[in-house]
Amino acid sequence: MIAKKQLIDRFISYVTIDTESDPNSDTTPSTAKQWDLAHKLVEELKAIGLEEVTIDEHAYIMATLPANVDHEVPTIGFIAHFDTTPDYTGANVNPQIIESYDGKDIVLNEAENIVLSPSYFEDLKQYKGQTLITTDGTTLLGADDKAGITEIVTAMEYLIQHPEIKHGRIRIGFTPDEEIGRGAHKFDVAKFGADWAYTMDGSQIGELEYENFNAAGAVVTISGKSVHPGYAKGKMINSMYIAQDFINSLPRLETPEHTTGREGFFHLHHIEGTVEETKLHYIIRDHDKEHFEARKDVMTQLATNLNTQHQKEVVSVAVKDQYYNMQEHIAPVMHIVNIAEEAMQSIGVTPIIKPIRGGTDGAQLSFMGLPCPNIFAGGHNFHGRYEYVPVESMIKAVEVITKIAELTALR
Repeated sequence: MIAKKQLIDRFISYVTIDTESDPNSDTTPSTAKQWDLAHKLVEELKAIGLEEVTIDEHAYIMATLPANVDHEVPTIGFIAHFDTTPDYTGANVNPQIIESYDGKDIVLNEAENIVLSPSYFEDLKQYKGQTLITTDGTTLLGADDKAGITEIVTAMEYLIQHPEIKHGRIRIGFTPDEEIGRGAHKFDVAKFGADWAYTMDGSQIGELEYENFNAAGAVVTISGKSVHPGYAKGKMINSMYIAQDFINSLPRLETPEHTTGREGFFHLHHIEGTVEETKLHYIIRDHDKEHFEARKDVMTQLATNLNTQHQKEVVSVAVKDQYYNMQEHIAPVMHIVNIAEEAMQSIGVTPIIKPIRGGTDGAQLSFMGLPCPNIFAGGHNFHGRYEYVPVESMIKAVEVITKIAELTALR
């Protein structure tokens, strides 16, 4: 039986450490404060009895739970990231614990009238009667992915304390900078030494994912010409108006707020603009590789069309691929997904197998030679003030990890 209070205390000890990553930094980790949790984790892993606990110069943490069987068993891994997104502040996180949730509105912050309501966030309804951990309405929570870290550490501790559960060699890995797309960039797959692994970085209970978006980032630069507005006729070129033409020429319904499932999108997430120069920052996403390539072509062709219209080079597009759909590398080893599915079913969790509308470290790791499906960590509403996690979901995630270890040893 997983100790509920111990799990809650461990989770809170992690989320109250600010580990926000920074996409504008060129160091790894991207922020010095990520080391605070990294060092704490290293000491904790040693304290619970794991072996080969290491942390490298970039804050990548690895550790080993040795096998307790005498026959050959594949080495499996469990991976999570300890940074939090720069989309919303992770400083001064003040978690609230809601015991026996009554199914009604939760006032996160009375002074600012911030309410977590099941009328808007319908997933809340399925957790009536459970224990929820929420924010205080002023920060994110950090369940993405400190819930995953909590679950992995707790599962390893449970396996150490229960040697009657037979398992092979297990490797665990904790990474920085996943939220800015760099979590796997300096991950040493050979050193990790696992046959396959699972990221504990999904959302609601039951999620099991082995497909994700193909992803790219695009920066559109529009050049204008600034002239005194009193004498601007025939001379000024306002880059912001050309930027508006570019934005409006992309399919309006192919954006995140209008798409679901395997539907891809263009997402404009940041604008910097003056008369002289405007930059549009996009992300491009699609599960289908051909559609993904076509989306990139649409953006470059649009730039060409605008340059033709203005009879000069006013628009340039720089596209950089970020990660690809891991299904390509999971499909040949589908037994690793089947094991996770069986583990969930055996503990009473209904698997929800669906494509990820995003990416995880597992996507890049799969292309680096470590097949790595993604499993639920239990949280909801990531990257904002309405984030929450049901404690019972976290407990089930711990049970899934231990059951995967057990099932792998039986095959």
